[in-house]
Amino acid sequence: MRRTPEVRRLGGLVIALTLIVAACSPTGSAPKETSTTTSETTAQPGETTTQPTTTTTQPVEIVLLTHDAFAVSDNVLADFTSQTGINVKLLRSDDAGTMLNQTILTKDNPIADVMFGIDNTFLSRALSEGIFDPYESPGLATVPKALQLDPEHYVTPIDFGDVCINYDKAAFTGDVPVPTSLLDLTDPAYRDMLVVEDPATSSPGLAFLLATIAEFGEEGDYTWKDFWADLAANGVKVDSGWTEAYYSDFSAASDGIRPLVVSYASSPPAEVIFSETPLTSAPTGVITDGCFRQIEFAGILAGTEHPDAARKLIDFMLSKEFQEDIPLNMFVFPANSQAELPPEFIEFTTLPEHPESLDPALIEQNRERWIEEWTEILRK
Repeated sequence: MRRTPEVRRLGGLVIALTLIVAACSPTGSAPKETSTTTSETTAQPGETTTQPTTTTTQPVEIVLLTHDAFAVSDNVLADFTSQTGINVKLLRSDDAGTMLNQTILTKDNPIADVMFGIDNTFLSRALSEGIFDPYESPGLATVPKALQLDPEHYVTPIDFGDVCINYDKAAFTGDVPVPTSLLDLTDPAYRDMLVVEDPATSSPGLAFLLATIAEFGEEGDYTWKDFWADLAANGVKVDSGWTEAYYSDFSAASDGIRPLVVSYASSPPAEVIFSETPLTSAPTGVITDGCFRQIEFAGILAGTEHPDAARKLIDFMLSKEFQEDIPLNMFVFPANSQAELPPEFIEFTTLPEHPESLDPALIEQNRERWIEEWTEILRK
């Protein structure tokens, strides 16, 4: 019998899956500061944080600017402090877009020493604004070249995740097979089955739009616009964000009636990990065609007063200790190829062999136009 919201422990799963949604959400507000190993101070937009001066022997403190989805075990950053004598203070912003805007506005008087969470949809803008100092970490030797999008090493890849169509396994046990491609979604057999997120207001929504542009292109007999027109004719539903799509309309996670949703390759293991009762298999699966890979980077902010400490933090973020802490905290994959994955990720995650991607510069040049054109298509 299908589990309902009343008997599922949704809280943990909502938090876990929301982590990977929040990272790149197109809206947000000013940063909020928390401390991992030191006392707090409050940083307002446009202001710099001050170093504590209560004792002359206090360790160096650096500020890590990040989005609200950032999560790491307390003992991991405590180990970094123990190893280096460097305290790390977290300054949180709601999302990557807001974080980038804040950093650009304050680049002449930076509010942090290191920034984490800029992804490939905003990378070109970040690099063109000159907000980072270059640093080639020795840890990059363990990172696949496919993740190293900046050959000059102004930013360092830390993690990656794939936005993919997820499906409700229980809904595809009859005559209708699980779709295997994006084009299948336009087949009348899947009418009124798919729910997606608005790319203007949702990170996975934008990633899925980019996947369709990469798949179908802008020229030729059948373009991404044709695909979306066909999806609209086939009854696609558009929600404003991931939470609404997954927990209101997706049949595997709610009383919704749509068995196909835009989510993440790491959603199935999250379903297993946070299930109220032990599961031997995930109730959801992933369609690996048409996934879009999101890569998150860290960079040393130009003008930092602690460049050596900032470099040590970058090195630590590529270490196995930090990298192996990533999956069950942020539900994305470590960039370090030598980091061991938790068994739930190995057993219940299907990674696409050939995820879609677009040049970050191309995304920056066309992102707003693509969203406007998408909106016009869906309004018809």
